[in-house]
Amino acid sequence: MSTFSFAQTLNTQDTKALIEMLDEHLKEHKKHIDVRDYFKAKESLTKAKEIAVKLNNPKNEAIIYTKMAKNEYYLNELDKAFEFLDRATEIQRNPEYEIDLALTYKVRGFILSSKNEFDDALQYYKSALDIFDKLGKERYKPEVMLNKARVFISQKEYTKAKDQLESTIELAEKHDEKLIQSDALIQSAKVYSKLENNSIAQINANDGLKIAKDNNYSRVINDAYSTLSEIYGKSKNLEKELLYYKKHIGMSDSLQNIQREDFSIEQGIISVQKNSSDEQLKDQIDEAFADSNLARITTILSISLITILSLLTLSLYKNNNIRLRTNNMLHKKNDELIVAKEKAELASKTKANFLSTVTHELRTPLYAVTGLTNMLLDEGPKESQISHLKSLKFSGDYLLTFINDILQINKIEANKVELDPEQFNLKKKIGNVISALNNSALDNGVEIHYDYEKDLPETYIGDQLKISQILINLLGNAIKFTKDGDIWVRVTKINQNKNDYRLRFEIEDNGIGISQEKQDNMFESFSQGSVQINRKYGGTGLGLSIVKGLIQILKGKISLKSELGKGTTFFFEIPLTYQEPKKAVPKISEQSKNFKELDLSNIKILVVEDNKINQMITKKILNKMGLFCEVVDNGEEAVEKVRNTEYGVVLMDIHMPGISGLEATKRIRVFDKELTIFALTAVTLEDKMHEFDEAGFDDIISKPFKQEDFEKKLYHALAEGEKTAANS
Repeated sequence: MSTFSFAQTLNTQDTKALIEMLDEHLKEHKKHIDVRDYFKAKESLTKAKEIAVKLNNPKNEAIIYTKMAKNEYYLNELDKAFEFLDRATEIQRNPEYEIDLALTYKVRGFILSSKNEFDDALQYYKSALDIFDKLGKERYKPEVMLNKARVFISQKEYTKAKDQLESTIELAEKHDEKLIQSDALIQSAKVYSKLENNSIAQINANDGLKIAKDNNYSRVINDAYSTLSEIYGKSKNLEKELLYYKKHIGMSDSLQNIQREDFSIEQGIISVQKNSSDEQLKDQIDEAFADSNLARITTILSISLITILSLLTLSLYKNNNIRLRTNNMLHKKNDELIVAKEKAELASKTKANFLSTVTHELRTPLYAVTGLTNMLLDEGPKESQISHLKSLKFSGDYLLTFINDILQINKIEANKVELDPEQFNLKKKIGNVISALNNSALDNGVEIHYDYEKDLPETYIGDQLKISQILINLLGNAIKFTKDGDIWVRVTKINQNKNDYRLRFEIEDNGIGISQEKQDNMFESFSQGSVQINRKYGGTGLGLSIVKGLIQILKGKISLKSELGKGTTFFFEIPLTYQEPKKAVPKISEQSKNFKELDLSNIKILVVEDNKINQMITKKILNKMGLFCEVVDNGEEAVEKVRNTEYGVVLMDIHMPGISGLEATKRIRVFDKELTIFALTAVTLEDKMHEFDEAGFDDIISKPFKQEDFEKKLYHALAEGEKTAANS
């Protein structure tokens, strides 16, 4: 246990102390196991597990769970053993812990075989062996192979057991695993005896006994005596049969207090039943030897064996009955949970696929609607047409906002929204949001008042984009529901710990307000004040749900206070860390981002798009920017065009007949890794983005795109290309 992953919150001294404590508890566990004090061993493992959790060390936490499962097996608590194995397996499904997962499978296989669930046990042994083969860990295999052979013996499949044991003996000898080698030889002797080959059975049993004696493996020695007694009994050598049986009984007497010998759970555990008649049985055997009365000895042995077997059978029957009922109930519940989990995963996947398909199908025609509307507005329409075109543009923008809100909710619910912390000026950021929405406020006759607490620092580390989204939603709501009134935006400090601040934001309006019965559900998706309010003021009913989700991601909280006819105040708190402001880097002026400054005479753009309307729109936009473009409608032709023609940028649609844009880009990257390729796509779900990166796209332009964003990305790509050409 020398290698650990450490929690970042612990300093070096704390970590070192915890590691020492962990090692100490594991050593204590080993000592308790050696003296078979399984209850104290359990306490040591529990303490070790708690420390592994503190160290944020999932690898060792899982290993400890496996040890706890073994300990519960010794205590005959099979349900708890399986519970700990499940916890270990859940952690070890990480590819980094694959070898540990195989060892856990090995333990599960053994416990299942002890319950006579042989088919399941064999499956887990097979899984463990497959992992060992995959990772080239041959030295771990003999132990599992031996247990697998035991299962075959229990199933009376002696030929399979013989083959398995031969391989086990060979591997154990190769890796100097004396314990496994001796045990496998004894099991092989039993198998050959069953197959009526007593000569090989005697050889293997004596070989196994010699190795066991040389290394003082008491359990294997005892098993060897029992096995040799049976073998000589089948050979009608009664003197040796009784000799080895006497040795077996003598050793059993020294081990009779052991419920399960625990030298290794993986090696197999022999149950020894304590019986008060053992001493009497030994005396009777000695007396029988003195009298040389073989018939009497045989009778005594038979009666004693029947008595012992009867007691064992009765005890096992009662225990197994109780365990069987409990385990059946557990397996039933387990199966129900697995089915429920699979259904939930399927529902989540179906939902994601549905959203991906629907949003793509909606965005594609929206690209045509917004693109054509903007073109018509730029081409000098008649006065009577302008209002109609603006209404069309408004409807397209509204529908696009609705789609984006649905996708945002989906990402929040799926925990796929990631934080992007950076330094920013909070006071200026809020001021910019207010400025952006001020025209809408003036249209409603609303005045916005901004109060930033005096002496409160302005620069922080945080996700400014998400904070902007929250403020835009809340301030936009306040403007929408306020007519000829006022809105107050306030920022104050709640508390401070060095550079860590907790800030309070208030957005107060004196608009229509919210009824008390509606306030409890305001942060749920598609929730609005009423149908009448929805019709009068519009909106998707998703804004506040998005706000709540984003605030929770920022580790904050939100609440509201409202009264009908008097107005509403939203309060939210978030933590932010103050940072000294960095020197501002001068931004490139918008004038320098003018396409006229670039030499576009030799630049060609390739547009790969199968939709005829979208082809026409994209081509017109590019022509208007002074760029020449060629258009193809499928991926195969795009690959050939790039192979034979030099292009500055490729705008690649994703969904096309034949090969997709992803496949076409992968093929292009085989022979051209420098060409700038943009994914011009309606797909925006986060779980699809990694596919674009893997395919080799430089960036993504979502349809329908904003003209300004499109021009900005295109300018940077062409300017970088011109700069590279000049340097070369």
